[in-house]
Amino acid sequence: MGVVERHSMLTGFKVGEAMRRQVISLLDSESIDKAISYLIKYKISAILLTDGDGKPTGVVSKTDIMAAYYAGFPLDQDLRSISATSPITCTEADPLEEAMEKMRQNRIYRLYVYDQALDHIVGLLAYPDIVGLLYRLCHNCERNYLFKKDEVEKGEAIRRFKVKEVMTKSVQCHRASETLYTLMETLSKYRFGAVLIKDDSENPVGVVSKTDLISAYKHRINPETPASEVMSKKVHGCSMEAYLTEAIQQMIFSDIHRLFVYQDHPVNIVGVLSFTDAARLRSGSCRACLTTRIKIEDQGI
Repeated sequence: MGVVERHSMLTGFKVGEAMRRQVISLLDSESIDKAISYLIKYKISAILLTDGDGKPTGVVSKTDIMAAYYAGFPLDQDLRSISATSPITCTEADPLEEAMEKMRQNRIYRLYVYDQALDHIVGLLAYPDIVGLLYRLCHNCERNYLFKKDEVEKGEAIRRFKVKEVMTKSVQCHRASETLYTLMETLSKYRFGAVLIKDDSENPVGVVSKTDLISAYKHRINPETPASEVMSKKVHGCSMEAYLTEAIQQMIFSDIHRLFVYQDHPVNIVGVLSFTDAARLRSGSCRACLTTRIKIEDQGI
């Protein structure tokens, strides 16, 4: 009797096929101010901390720095005092799905890739890296929506994922008059990377991300300052009916981490799509990736 074993699109892939080789690190004795400069310069969400011998001692993320801002720590405070976690590692040979499960279980967004032979961190795996792999696979697929729009419009049978099937169906919103303190409390409570800012007529007028907040910290802006003073005024969005492939392409080429998803009209925001959402789908842009990776095991019964 045959047993159906379902695989995701990532089945069979190793961490080494998705990881990035560049790892940004700082001595744990360096200042919060320098860490903010690195986070903004390299467009990353966390920095590996090391001791004087180059051994990893911790990780400092935008969340940690935001917490320091909220607590009123001086910018010249050393990083070891605000590091909340030790680096969690994997190896290049680890199955990519196991690495993702480790990220999920530990509620983290990145793993550091450790080479035992070198006794050294040699890379980093984060959700955008996994989405990048999925996007490359879809880009080269013969069923790729972006190259086969004509067939899709003529009624091609393969059903493609839409943003509404993958997005996070909740959005945290604040008024432009609310303080940075209030925004930081929301981001910390819900583990979001950004909040949507609305005016008194409920129209989206901007976004405040953790990057905006740590930048405000660096410029010594009082946390009692209203959100309107630091928000990014462009709200990147997409329709909930858009194909997932198009949304991922928009995020990659616009160099952004999330899209605010609207229904019918850009004013009506109903969700958020992030690289994390796209990666956790563990599939490409259509159902073909799922059906072609179903394996029938003969159990001899």
